[in-house]
Amino acid sequence: MKALLSLLTLGLFAVAPAAEPDTRLFEMRVYYAAEGKLDALNARFRDHTLRIFARHGLVSIGYFIPQDQPNTLIYVLQHPSREAATKNWDAFRNDPEWKTARAASEANGPILVKTQSVYMDPTAFSALK
Repeated sequence: MKALLSLLTLGLFAVAPAAEPDTRLFEMRVYYAAEGKLDALNARFRDHTLRIFARHGLVSIGYFIPQDQPNTLIYVLQHPSREAATKNWDAFRNDPEWKTARAASEANGPILVKTQSVYMDPTAFSALK
């Protein structure tokens, strides 16, 4: 009994706070490059976008080129919440370095013809949960 009281006194049996709910979500973005512009799009991501994303809390999960749609870039980002995603995207879009990089990459015309964005919650059985 004396040992138990000593442990309690030392705070070794502290009650853990309730776990915060996991509000993170994932965003899949699909970029359809203009004909012959996929290399320019990839260069913009490699040389500028990834670094600027990180500065604004846009966490990169992966980047993919579909085998059946070679003029397409698909990527997945992780966000702490939908509200954080909105805030971080706004900050990214207003970043002066991004504006300069985008303008330079489009000096010979637009490199994208279409974009899509889908916000997703992982399932309970997902490896990303």
